Amino acid sequence: MYQTPVIPRPLAPLPRLPGDEWGTQVQLFEEIFVVFLVLGTIVGVVVVSYTLYNAYKYRDRGEESGEADRPVLGELPTGEGGGRKLFLSFFLSAVIVISLVAWTYGALLYVEAGPDDQGTDENLDVDVVGFQFGWEFEYPNGHSETNELRVPADRTVTLTFTATDVWHNFGIPELRVKADAIPGQTTETWFIAEETGEYTAWCFELCGVGHSDMVADVIVMEPEEWEEWYEDPEAYENGETDAEDESDVDEETDEEENGENDAAEDEPDDESEAVVTAVTR
Repeated sequence: MYQTPVIPRPLAPLPRLPGDEWGTQVQLFEEIFVVFLVLGTIVGVVVVSYTLYNAYKYRDRGEESGEADRPVLGELPTGEGGGRKLFLSFFLSAVIVISLVAWTYGALLYVEAGPDDQGTDENLDVDVVGFQFGWEFEYPNGHSETNELRVPADRTVTLTFTATDVWHNFGIPELRVKADAIPGQTTETWFIAEETGEYTAWCFELCGVGHSDMVADVIVMEPEEWEEWYEDPEAYENGETDAEDESDVDEETDEEENGENDAAEDEPDDESEAVVTAVTR
C-alpha cells in the first residue's frame, strides 16, 4: 500500500513577515507571489531607469571628436572607481536573491509542516473519504458525518483525504481550501476558519454523473459550541431539533392567540347595539 513520505517538522518557528497570520496554504502562496511581484517591480524600475539614463547621457549629439576613445579588441575597459560600482551591484543583487530564496524556502517548509500547533491537542485532525457522490468526515473521537463538516473557529484544522473509487477534489471556495482525494493514497491540507458561519464544499474533479451534486455543508462554530457538539453530537442535534420544535409551537400559539383576539374584536357588542337601538327609537 502506498505510504506517504514523512516530512520532517522544523525545530524552530519558520520565518514569516511581521504581523502575518496565514489561515490557509493559499494565503501563504499569495504572500510569496506578492513579495516576488514587489521585488521584481523594483528591480525592473531600477534597471529600466538606469538604462534610459545612460542612453540619454551618452546619446549622439552630432559632434565629431578628433580623438574618439573607442574600445580596442582584447583590451579590458578602464574607468573611474576601480570597479566599485560593479562590486556593489553584484553584492546587493546577491543579498537580495539569497534572502529571497531563504525566505521562500522557509515559507514552503511551513506549507508542508503546517502551523506551530499542528500535531498538538489544539489541532483538529479530520479524515475525509470521498466517494461517488459524497463526502464522509471522521473525527478523532470516532464520530463520523456524511456531507457535513463541523469545525471550531480560530483553530487549526487538518484534513487528510483519500477516496474509495475514483479521483475527487475537495474544495471550499469561501475558505480557500482545496485538495485531491485519490484512491489508495492520502493527501493533506490545513486551514484556520476565522469567521463562524455556513459554507459549501464542492467536488472540483469530474467524477461521474452525480458530480454536480457532490457537495457538503461546512459549519464553522464558536469553540465552546463546537466542544458541546463534539462531546455528544446526537444530544446536541436533538437539542437543536427540540429548540426548533418549541419555536414552531410558540409561533403557532401566537398565531392562535392573535386569531382569537381578531375574532373577539370582530364580534358585535350586544350591549352597545341595544343602546344604539334604544337611542334610535
